[in-house]
Amino acid sequence: MRIYEQLFIVRPDATDEEVDPLVEQLKNVVTHAGGAIEKAEKWGVRKLAYKVLKYNEGQYVLLQFSSGPEAVKEIERRLRVADLVLKFLTVRIDEKLKRIEKRRKAREKRAARKPVAPPQPAAVASPLLPQESPAPVPGAPAAPLEANE
Repeated sequence: MRIYEQLFIVRPDATDEEVDPLVEQLKNVVTHAGGAIEKAEKWGVRKLAYKVLKYNEGQYVLLQFSSGPEAVKEIERRLRVADLVLKFLTVRIDEKLKRIEKRRKAREKRAARKPVAPPQPAAVASPLLPQESPAPVPGAPAAPLEANE
């Protein structure tokens, strides 16, 4: 079993009564193939980056599911022939999730190894850094200039 994300864009003028059966049909394809739907979200109407079939906007729908590759082929076939769908994209995310989990564990391991640092004392003037001269006090006489001879 692999984990996939299926994002597809539906015509902006499509009603929920038209979109919901399509989503249910895709869910049934996954469950009949022995997979499981983890997430199904409607993101609503959003502006497209460029015109697609003369539309400037589209309704975004995201499905996250785990199944075999044969279910993905069937889902993509159905999306290709559906009149409602403008564009779709399928991404396999299980390897990315594994990398993220591995990174998180390594980070936790480093954090457990790292000793707790004692609180730092207040800033101490370093003899290596040039000291700034204090700001002149208004109304005070100016400091005499030294002449270079």
